[in-house]
Amino acid sequence: MSNKQVVWGLVVVVTLGSLAWYGIVNRRGEVGSTGQGTINLNTPPSGDIKQAASSSIIDLKDGQSIDLTITPIQQNIAGRTVKMLGYNGSIPGPTIRVSEGSEITINLKNGGDIATTLHAHGVRMDNPFDGVPGVTQKEIAIGESFSYKLKFIDPGVFWYHPHVRTDYALESGLYANIIVTPKESAYWSPVNREIPLMLDDIALNEKGLLPFDVKVANHTLMGRFGNVMLVNGKTNYQLSVKQGEVARLYLTNAANTRLFNFTLPGVKMKLVGADVGKYAKETFVDQIMVAPGERRVVDVFFEKSGEYTMKHQTPEKEYTLGKAIVSSEVTSSSYTTEFSVLRTNTAVAEEMESLVNTYLSKTPDKSLNLSLDMTSEMRKGMPMGMHLMGGGGMAMSDKDMGMGDDGDALEWEDTMASMNAQSNSNMMEWRLVDKTSGKVNMDIKDWNFRTGDKVKIRIFNDPQSMHPMQHPVHFHGQRLMVLSTNGVRNANPVWIDTVLVAKGDTVDILLDASNPGTWVAHCHILEHAESGMMLSYTVGKTN
Repeated sequence: MSNKQVVWGLVVVVTLGSLAWYGIVNRRGEVGSTGQGTINLNTPPSGDIKQAASSSIIDLKDGQSIDLTITPIQQNIAGRTVKMLGYNGSIPGPTIRVSEGSEITINLKNGGDIATTLHAHGVRMDNPFDGVPGVTQKEIAIGESFSYKLKFIDPGVFWYHPHVRTDYALESGLYANIIVTPKESAYWSPVNREIPLMLDDIALNEKGLLPFDVKVANHTLMGRFGNVMLVNGKTNYQLSVKQGEVARLYLTNAANTRLFNFTLPGVKMKLVGADVGKYAKETFVDQIMVAPGERRVVDVFFEKSGEYTMKHQTPEKEYTLGKAIVSSEVTSSSYTTEFSVLRTNTAVAEEMESLVNTYLSKTPDKSLNLSLDMTSEMRKGMPMGMHLMGGGGMAMSDKDMGMGDDGDALEWEDTMASMNAQSNSNMMEWRLVDKTSGKVNMDIKDWNFRTGDKVKIRIFNDPQSMHPMQHPVHFHGQRLMVLSTNGVRNANPVWIDTVLVAKGDTVDILLDASNPGTWVAHCHILEHAESGMMLSYTVGKTN
């Protein structure tokens, strides 16, 4: 056990008893209760709840609409029958495929067990339809409906999910892809088929899902790591293709916390795109890391028949995600030649090079520090003589609590499982700290930009905070690019909406403030967002 774990263990043991006195720990109750309680998914589903269906792909034309209904469903996972939630009865929900430039309407009805919204992650939609309660709309109560009008100005792969108690909603199965087909026919290289793969994990005990608290998010120290891996909602996902086919895989990380490092040994892979379009340069890869909220577009060449195992591979462990079964039947349309070419996307490369050259050395317009702090409730629960600053007893500084940078830059597993399980959002505050004003999270008031601004933002992930770990930071309503990491210029930029900032790293990003409205930025480790790690910013219209 590391020094950091020892110190945290002492803090948790000392404080939990006092916090229980305040009613912060060990709450009980019913789903949807307005009082304190535990959201209970552990009871077996009742007979009238349908089995989860497989996800479908629905093609929508400009001006068309789709009706989505959230309902309780049951899913068989790792030998357990688990009550979950689905869009139109499936996990993932329907994949919506539209053309670049289209506008569609999603009519969402909430037949679930908590209030909800719909956030079209990465889409530069009109501000009223961003789906953030308290910022762009009211929560959709149980039994109520709301219509979202979405414009798709960018090609690429996006996804939709709720923005109310995201820790619970996504773990329960409420997520699905949106694929935006480019206007330009040669935007991507040709492939035989397109396949969305939503990567997820789920935390189960012997009865079903680990419980959730109605009032507060739990597992807030590390985030909720699952112990069962899922691809498109299944533990035994299988992909069937023909020999010689080239498939385009749209990889989306829908997990609450876990990083995925996707690999398909024995099969050739080419990384061609990310969140909001294509890379400046295509590259052959052996593995692709995808952080929560991120997407990657990967072309895969199945040269030979056989079975190939999809894996999530960390520095210390290996998990099976599913299989690709390649038949001996040879495809009638071969794109082998096109796959073998690594394209440089000239227009993207020129745009990105110009932006990097202009803004790389520029003084940042805004700077953020990422850190963790105790809340006042946790401080109140600590006995006399034990406090964070000052003399006497067992006083500790924030540096003492974190014990510095004593591990890898990325946390692949829940390394502090016991303490993590006992932590909740009343005990600690994950923080986005504005370096200039010292303001934190939603108290930051001066992030006001104009449409057309290019805003350089420096993000520093403090390795001396209480518990330093990586944070995927997602900006709503805009696109962004990475200029540099730790002073090293980005050699292959791409437009994204979610940037992973590893422990101890300084990442300079350029925010393309092109979409007017009031938006949020937050960590996409869902328990961290529920623990305060969110700010609001405004993009005003130009005169």
